[in-house]
Amino acid sequence: MTQEVAQIEYNTERPKLVIPEYGRHIQKMVEQAIATEDKEERNKIAKSIIAVMGNLNPHLRDVPDFQPMLWDQLFIISDFKLDVDSPFPIPSREELMERPEPLNYPQNYPKYRFYGNNIKRMIDVANSWEEGDKKEGLILTIANHMKKCFLNWNKDTVEDDVIFSHLFELSDGKINLKNSDEDLSDASNLLKNKKRFNTNTQGKKNFKSNNNRNRKRY
Repeated sequence: MTQEVAQIEYNTERPKLVIPEYGRHIQKMVEQAIATEDKEERNKIAKSIIAVMGNLNPHLRDVPDFQPMLWDQLFIISDFKLDVDSPFPIPSREELMERPEPLNYPQNYPKYRFYGNNIKRMIDVANSWEEGDKKEGLILTIANHMKKCFLNWNKDTVEDDVIFSHLFELSDGKINLKNSDEDLSDASNLLKNKKRFNTNTQGKKNFKSNNNRNRKRY
């Protein structure tokens, strides 16, 4: 008595998935729609496929171009062989194969990179304010922050005159503290504040992790 051996079909022997995220069942449904001769029936199958594809991506339902995206993907899966009435313009193979335009990234090359780009923005804001105590307070805050950034880059001490000189240069000569009697915070105080902030942040993380352990325990 001979026993028939079931033919096993491996994925490596099957046609390659066009969009693997949707799986092989969607692709088989699309192939069935292509093989359907009646166009009215094809339209019904296509709408059913779109509904299933939408259910597979519920997190994208609020996206404005969600439906057009699904229809575009349907035609891509069918290799543009599916002849149905789409509610949206049917894309061509050439349109989808076009390379997108390159993005223009902001090219910022600050002279003193250790200060960062935000310092220049803060200085521009300070220049736009009217003279007064509020502006003076902002300028001193910027100078102290510049000193802290400098210390992060160079662990040695830095004189206030160096910060004032950089501030004068970055502000295009509009902020001049070189001949003033202003004293910035000591380097030790700035570093202590940074360490205290890191310690408090670490303490909060440990507190949260301990709470999570207690919740799991009980």
